[in-house]
Amino acid sequence: MSSEIDAVLFDFGGVFTTSPFDAAEELGASLGAAPGRVLEIVFGPYHQDTDHPWHRLERGEIPLVEARDAIIALGRAEGIDADPFRLFALMAGGGGARAPMVERAQRIVAHGYRTALVTNNAHEFRESWRRLVPADELFQVIVDSSEVGVRKPDPRIFELALARLGGIPPERALFLDDAASNVAAAEKLGIRSVLVRSDLSDALAALDALLEAPR
Repeated sequence: MSSEIDAVLFDFGGVFTTSPFDAAEELGASLGAAPGRVLEIVFGPYHQDTDHPWHRLERGEIPLVEARDAIIALGRAEGIDADPFRLFALMAGGGGARAPMVERAQRIVAHGYRTALVTNNAHEFRESWRRLVPADELFQVIVDSSEVGVRKPDPRIFELALARLGGIPPERALFLDDAASNVAAAEKLGIRSVLVRSDLSDALAALDALLEAPR
């Protein structure tokens, strides 16, 4: 166990599964939309916390059906079929959980680190994502944005996770996420962070270096 890190915080989508951002880009390309446009319509400005329907969904303020209808309307105004369910269908074809990340998380737990899931999510997705990984085995704490009413990159969600882990200082925590804005928010608090890409190799190597965990 590293003498510098006590806890590891994980994002879910894009870390343990394929990235919804990649799926949005794939959908946009299939629709002939400009790069990044479907991503913006469906998920809003992800580097901020706004009143975009997806952000409200992830804060637990509106149900999925309401968010979906609002997002479809946003896309229709630009002549783009930005139904979030089409994006979810693409993600479902990604093969489920990413075994190398699940295995690495299991090793991290076995090495005695405290662990937390810090996820921007929706109430309606809870059962489906929990079926993909052994959540109770991997995470001692789960901070779901739709349950706590705050979402990344708001720093309060990281502070809540650290508090629930027993008051871990930010500088003794490590965070993994596939959104650069979430990584930047965590780092601003003093949490060392790893940006996860579609190819997991760099992120896993960074974990090994920071945690001194055996492969």
